[in-house]
Amino acid sequence: MIKKIDFGQLIESAGDAVIVADPAGLIIYWNKGAQAIFGYSQSDVMGKTLDLITPKQHQKRHWEGYAKTMQTGVTRYGSSVLRVPANHQDGHSISIAFTVTLLYSDHHDITGIAAIIRDETSQFMENKKLKQRINELEKSMSDALGKTLN
Repeated sequence: MIKKIDFGQLIESAGDAVIVADPAGLIIYWNKGAQAIFGYSQSDVMGKTLDLITPKQHQKRHWEGYAKTMQTGVTRYGSSVLRVPANHQDGHSISIAFTVTLLYSDHHDITGIAAIIRDETSQFMENKKLKQRINELEKSMSDALGKTLN
């Protein structure tokens, strides 16, 4: 027998952030995972724009894409995982990965967009360190090879 699942409880208690914004870009849902990742409480963000978490240098592009998606009903990202920088409440930068989905009314009008977000800052920093180390090793090898050829 299949038991009824309380999806509200599932979304609210998920470790990943679940954020929903209305067609104007105002936050209308913010779960505990969002609070843990971004530092803002639900009462801090309700009715505010996504500029709270979007770095200033990315806001123009973000809003252009957001407006186009709300007008056309099409997101160019589909089910792709997006990886971008974001802002934490205390001002430090974090690296996030997320997917988005459009939400519709019964009449197929767009009512908002939902994002499921994961903090990937530690993985991003580890990859950055590994790339730096590879570059250092390649330079050392190139320098050593150059000395042996001269």
